Amino acid sequence: MDKTNRFTLMMETLTELLQEEEGSALTPQTPPEPALPSLKSVIADISPLPGEALFLGMAEDGLPVLLNIYDPVPGPILIAGDRASGKTKLLQTIAHAADLLHSPDKVQYGIITPTPAEWKKLEGNQNNAGIYITQDDNAGELLQSLVTWAHRNKGEEQSILLLIDGLEAVTNLDDQVQQNLRWLLLRGPSRRVWTFVTLNADRAQALTEWMEFFRTRMFGNVENPEHAHWLTGDRRQTLGHLIAGTEFAIREGNKLLRFWIPPTE
Repeated sequence: MDKTNRFTLMMETLTELLQEEEGSALTPQTPPEPALPSLKSVIADISPLPGEALFLGMAEDGLPVLLNIYDPVPGPILIAGDRASGKTKLLQTIAHAADLLHSPDKVQYGIITPTPAEWKKLEGNQNNAGIYITQDDNAGELLQSLVTWAHRNKGEEQSILLLIDGLEAVTNLDDQVQQNLRWLLLRGPSRRVWTFVTLNADRAQALTEWMEFFRTRMFGNVENPEHAHWLTGDRRQTLGHLIAGTEFAIREGNKLLRFWIPPTE
């Protein structure tokens, strides 16, 4: 069986599992991860990839969803969904894929999170530039150092991924931190600093000003249609059909392209 057919069959299986659970009286459960191939096996199957390709996930048609880190047009990336929709998991998949596909002189990543224990498996990885606690001063220092690095970066080949798990917590920090974050969101991609930020769907309306920075958005499961509207800007778009913890969608023209994230273990 070729790779495209194999991945398509996996997506069909996931969809059938979700439909079966929705038809039962039990609360829908996330399909077991072992049903999906691991990130390492997926990367092995799709390699080699271009040096500028950052792996994000696998689409329903069996093709990888990639970001060209040499092209600033997509801008910073917002990852939004309900709690437990897999937003942190997607960030971690991106980090693990960077470790597998890129050398540290080409891609490094820094993490800002309120819960560093969730990121312990990435400690010591060669591409990991550090894990910073949101409320600590060093998180603000990381943003300042990235602004300085970006100002000096004149087309160097290295790219930096800034992975922020929780937009709201960072926007509650002091004015200088917020100013640096705004600069990175506006100017970072053109200087090879790519910011990925998670947001709980129920906070989208309160953070409208910040959401305007993100033309590229990835959506996880969102059960409330009103919350989905605030995220997508389209009342016709629903996100409740996405499998929590496994499946996401990204806008492609007027449609949503569904993709899944491989388990990292």
